[in-house]
Amino acid sequence: MISTNKITLSFNQRFLFQDVSIKFMPGNCYGLIGANGAGKSTFLKILSGEIQPDSGEVIVSQGQRIAVLKQNQFEFEDIEVIKVVMMGNKPLYEAIRDKEILYAKENFTDEDGMKAAELEAVFADLGGWDAESQAGGMLEALGVRTESHNMLMREMEAGLKVRVLLAQALFGNPDILLLDEPTNNLDIDSIMWLEEFLVEFKNTVVVVSHDRHFLDKVATHIADLDFNQISLYAGNYTFWYEASELALKQKHDKNKKTEDKVKELKEFIARFSANASKSSQATSRKKMLDKLNVDEIKPSTRRYPHIVFQQEREAGKHLLDVKHLGGSEDGRKMFSRFNLSVERGERIAFVGRDSKAASLLFRILQGEVDPDAGEFSWGVTTKRGYFPKDHYHMFQNGLSLIEWLRQFAEKPVEGEEEFLRGFLGKMLFGGLEVFKKTDVLSGGEKVRCLLSRIMMMQPNILLLNEPTNHLDLESITALNNGLKIYKGTLLLISQDREMIESLATRIIELTPNGVIDRHMNYSDYLENAEVIAERQKLYK
Repeated sequence: MISTNKITLSFNQRFLFQDVSIKFMPGNCYGLIGANGAGKSTFLKILSGEIQPDSGEVIVSQGQRIAVLKQNQFEFEDIEVIKVVMMGNKPLYEAIRDKEILYAKENFTDEDGMKAAELEAVFADLGGWDAESQAGGMLEALGVRTESHNMLMREMEAGLKVRVLLAQALFGNPDILLLDEPTNNLDIDSIMWLEEFLVEFKNTVVVVSHDRHFLDKVATHIADLDFNQISLYAGNYTFWYEASELALKQKHDKNKKTEDKVKELKEFIARFSANASKSSQATSRKKMLDKLNVDEIKPSTRRYPHIVFQQEREAGKHLLDVKHLGGSEDGRKMFSRFNLSVERGERIAFVGRDSKAASLLFRILQGEVDPDAGEFSWGVTTKRGYFPKDHYHMFQNGLSLIEWLRQFAEKPVEGEEEFLRGFLGKMLFGGLEVFKKTDVLSGGEKVRCLLSRIMMMQPNILLLNEPTNHLDLESITALNNGLKIYKGTLLLISQDREMIESLATRIIELTPNGVIDRHMNYSDYLENAEVIAERQKLYK
C-alpha cells in the first residue's frame, strides 16, 4: 500500500495540492485524471520520492518496492537493453552485477567464495534463473525484437527506448507501479498486451493516461485531481464521466424530486455493474459499484469545449479516387500501388504499427508533398478540413488568437469580431484570452485553435492526423462527441483507440508489405481471424 498524509505543494504561489490525504490499496489500478497543468505527473513524482512536497508525507508499507516508468530516454545509453530491463528489479540486478565482479577476480579467496554463495542464494530467491527470459519476453511483447536485446540503448530508436523503459518498470513484479502515459509510442498490439498485463497485475498501480479505452480497460478506480484535492471513485473512466454528467444534469433539474434522482442514479450504477460482469475484473469491480453510495457521485467541475462540425454544403456521392499511389520518406518506401475509393459519409480510420505511412498519405492527399508514383483526384464538390500532425509552423507569426483565426476567414461577415470570438469561445478562449499571442500557446491550446479554424470552415470532409495529441481528457471527449454527430465524411489517423472504436466503419492498415482494407468496426477488425492471419503475414 502507498498513501499520502496532508501533502501540500505550490509553485509560484499557486497551490497544486493542498492537504491531500489518499490511500492506494493493493489489487487496484487507479487512473489519475485532471486537466492539463493540474499536477498529475508531479503527484506521481511525489509518490516516487523524486519531488519533495512543501509539507506532508508519503507512506509506503515496509519492504515494498516501487517501480516507476522513467521519462529520461538517455539515462542508460551505455547499457545493454536486456540489462536495462533487469535494472527494474534493483536488488536482483545488484546481485547479478556483484556476482559478475566477484567471479571476474583473478585471486578468488575463501571469503569471496562465501560472498558468492550468499549472492547465489539472493539471486535464486529473487528469480534470477528466469530473469533474462522474462525480460526478453516483455521486450518482445512490447515490440522490441530479440536481435535488439543485446544492443546498447544509444543504438535504439527513441520510440523503442520508451518501450524498454516501460519493460523496466513492469519487470520483477513490483509492489507499487507508477506509470505516466505508458501507452505513448506503443502500437495497438503492445497496448493490448499492456492492458492484459495490468488487468492481471495483483499489486498497486497508479497510472496517468489520456487514452480513454486504456483507462476503461485497466482502471478499477478513478483518482480525480481537481481544486488542489484528489477524490477517489470506484469504476473506470467512462463510469466516472457519465456519472458526473448525470449528476450535473440532476443538479440543474430543480423540479426533479430527490427520490427520483436517487432512483435514476441507482439504475445508472446497476447498468454499469451489469457491464462490469463482462470484464476480466468482473467480480471485484461489480462489488465496488454495488457498494457505491449515490451521494459519492458528484458533478464534474471540468470545462469541456463545445465542438460541432457542420457542412456548408453536402458533397457529391464520390469524394476521392486514388490509383497506384506510392510514397517514401527519408529514402524508405512507406507504401506502393495503393488504391482507394471514398464515398460520401464513410468514416475511415488509417491504422498501422508505423503511423508515418498514413501521415505521409495524408500529406500527399493534401498536396503538401508529391507522391513517388500514381495519382489521385478529389470530387469537385469536396471542401476539406485538414488537421496536420505537425503544425508548429502555423503558429510562429506572433499574431493574437483573433488575428490568427481571421486570416482563415473566407469572406468578411457582418459582426466579424463577434463571429470569430464565438468560435474561439467554444474552444474555451474567452474574454481577453483572444488577444493571447500564438507563439506562446501550449500544445493543447494550438490544437484547440486548429479545431476552431476547421469548425469555421464548415467542411464536408475531414482529414484529421492525430488530432488528440496534446489534448486533455475533457477536450478529447468533446472532440469525440463532436465527430460522432458530424454528418460529413471522415478520414482519421489516431492513437486514441476509443475514438477509432466509436467512429470508424472502415479500417485501412498500411503495412510495409501491403494494405488491409476492411469495412468493419475496429473491435471486429482486431478480433477477425482472417485479419489476424493477414497482419501476421504482412508484418513478418
